[in-house]
Order: sequence, then C-alpha cells, then structure tokens
Amino acid sequence: MNHKKVIQFLFLVWALPGVWAQGQVIHAGRLVDTTAGEVREQVTIVVQGNRIVSVSDGYSAGDGQEDVYDLREYTVMPGFMDMHTHLSGEYSARANIERVQLDSVHFAIRSTVYAERTLLAGFTTVRDLGDSGGITVALRRAINEGRVDGPRIFTAGKTIATTGGHGDPSNGLASHLQDPVGPLEGVVDGPAEGAKAVRQRYKEGSDLIKITATGGVLSVAKNGLNPQFNEEELKAIVDTARDYGFHVAAHAHGAEGMKRAVRAGVKTIEHGTLMDEETMRLMKKHGTYYVPTISAGRWVVEKAKIDGFFPQLVRPKAAQIGPIIQETFAKAYKAGVTIAFGTDSGVSAHGDNANEFLYMVEAGMPAMEAIQSATVTTAELLEVSDTLGSIEAGKFADIVAVKGDPLADISLLQNMAFVMKDGEVYLAP
Repeated sequence: MNHKKVIQFLFLVWALPGVWAQGQVIHAGRLVDTTAGEVREQVTIVVQGNRIVSVSDGYSAGDGQEDVYDLREYTVMPGFMDMHTHLSGEYSARANIERVQLDSVHFAIRSTVYAERTLLAGFTTVRDLGDSGGITVALRRAINEGRVDGPRIFTAGKTIATTGGHGDPSNGLASHLQDPVGPLEGVVDGPAEGAKAVRQRYKEGSDLIKITATGGVLSVAKNGLNPQFNEEELKAIVDTARDYGFHVAAHAHGAEGMKRAVRAGVKTIEHGTLMDEETMRLMKKHGTYYVPTISAGRWVVEKAKIDGFFPQLVRPKAAQIGPIIQETFAKAYKAGVTIAFGTDSGVSAHGDNANEFLYMVEAGMPAMEAIQSATVTTAELLEVSDTLGSIEAGKFADIVAVKGDPLADISLLQNMAFVMKDGEVYLAP
C-alpha cells in the first residue's frame, strides 16, 4: 500500500465542505420563499457544511447528531445582498482631512470592523463600489480565508472617473498635492485610457467595474449632475469590461449621463436621482437594473443641515440632490424598472443597511418585493442565482432571521436575531 497516497486521499476527503462535519437543523416558524413570493410556515432546514441539503414542511428532529436552532418564533429568510457599499470607509466631518492625513493601512483596519457590522446586520453578500489602495480586494481575501468576519464581497476596486470628475482622487487637494493621475489611479480621458483602466482593475483583482457617469454629491467639485464621459469612452469601457467578464455599475445623478451609460450597456444605474421617463424606458428596454441608495440621500440631507459638516462646495449639492432619490425610486417602481437593493453604506453608517427596506416600503414597494430586491433580484444581477438568493436545497447556507413578522412590520429587519453565512453561525438568539 502506498501510505503517502492514502494520507493525501484522507486529507482531501477531510477538507471537502460538509464531509464529516456535524450537520445543522433550523426549525423555522415562518420561511420567506423569495422565489415564489410566499411565506411557508413550520419548516425544517437542514444544512451540511456550507450547503442547504433539504427544506421540508413540519419540524423534523433529525438524527440527533446535528446542532438544532429553534427559530419557531422567527421569520427566516435568505441572507440579504447589498449592491452598493463602500467597506473601506465611513463618511464623517473629518473625511476630507483624513484622506490626506491617513495611509491606506488605517482604512484597511477600519474596513474589518465595517465588514463585521454589515454581516451581523444580515447582509451576507455585498458589491463594493469603490475604494483605493486595493483595500477591498485584500478584505475579500481575508474574509474568504476565514481571517476576518464579513460578507461575501464582489468588489470594483478603484472607481473609473474622468479628470476632475467624481472619483478623481486629487479633487479638493491643494495644487502641490495633486500628483499626476491616470488609468492606474482610475482617471481616464478618451476610449484608450478607459480600456486601459478596465484592464488595470482586472490586474488588481476586481470583480466588476464602477464608473462615475455624472458628477457626485460628496466630491469636492461644483457640479453633481453633469455627464462626465462621452459615448465613445463609455462604449470602450463597457466593451472591454465584457471581454474580461465584468459588468459595469454606473454612478449617475443627471439624466443625460444615465442615458449615455444605459445605451453603452452598463448593468446598473446607481442613485439615479434625476431619472426621467425616457431614462426609465431605456432601462427597461436594455434590462438595466436600478440601485436607488435612498439611505445615502436621506443621510446627506440631514448632514447638510449641520454647519461645517460638509465642505462649502458639497453642502448645496447634498441639500439639493438628497431629497429627490426617494421620490425617484417611487416613480421608477411604478414604471416597472427592475430595482436591486443598495444603500451606499460608507456614506451612511455600516450596519444600518436595513434602513433601506423601510424607505423602500415607505415609498410604495410592498414588503415582500423589498425583501426580494435584496435576495432573488440581487442574485440575478450578480449571476449567482444557482447558489444564492433563496433558501433551497443545493444553495449556499446564507440564512438570516428576525423575531416576528417583517412583512407586517418591515422595521423588524433592523434587529437581526440570527445570521448564518456559508453554513457558519455568526449570530443566534
């Protein structure tokens, strides 16, 4: 007998997910079936390793070898997915000073705290739409290796912007601090530089591309609405991204910038503040998702009331743009635009992600559809519906629960009682 091969075989078997691992049983009083848009009562979920192996009616006892979680007084749902986060930071009155004073290692350490808060809020998967210094690429790896607690991350890495545009890292700095920037730093002018920036993000380990199709609220620049890429630049970015298996998320507040981005083939419009009816029709025609980030709009409005919180160039933009996002969401929902859940956490506080559910329902979306927007719809957006977005046999064991009925009171989602990601329990009653 070749003992070396036997040892290698045993090691491989031991390392396989779920092999020789103790199973877990969840007794759910109510289970939200996000695929059907229905609620099942008295359900048993069996988990082995990082996968759901069965979902059955009634409370089955198992074989006595499993860990049993009694959630008979709780509503159980798939782990939520937030399509717009910034785990590398959290805005404060000192944000613009700190980006000059602090090195990226400081933000990297903070990101581990924000990641854990996000996970414990019930968000087991996120898209991160912009950082610097490779922070979220490193954070993604640390989470995947089990070194840090946090959600599953799909990251864009450094945002791609135009010179002086929203996302240009030298905006607001004194001239002697404005080092030359280009595609390496995510600043492009012209189709060739746009394509080069996409390839640079690929080299750095990004999962998708984020562009700033219009001006923004928090950049230290005057205009928050104007288009900042021309059609040729957008087409070069989207076409190159497609070659590398990326989709493109487009930050956009002004309607013209949105229309250009949608026609170019971006997958999502972020914020969409001044979206008009023509833009909505274009989005429906092209299958473009809308990620509203009402939370960020509400947050900047409140902070704009505080003297000195924002730089003077930012304050009027925050006061103007912030209040409109929830109204736009309501119009887009009524028009039938496909809506995917996203908060822009990192502007608003990490861990408060579930506030977005309240704002969506407040604006007219039924609670079930709001939950679906953060589960099945987001899974479709990320093209991971085979593994995420619903509680079904064969899918990853991303499972969350709250006490009571969130379909009757959506605010209950702000108080997570149970969080399981990839079969590991991080929070239990």
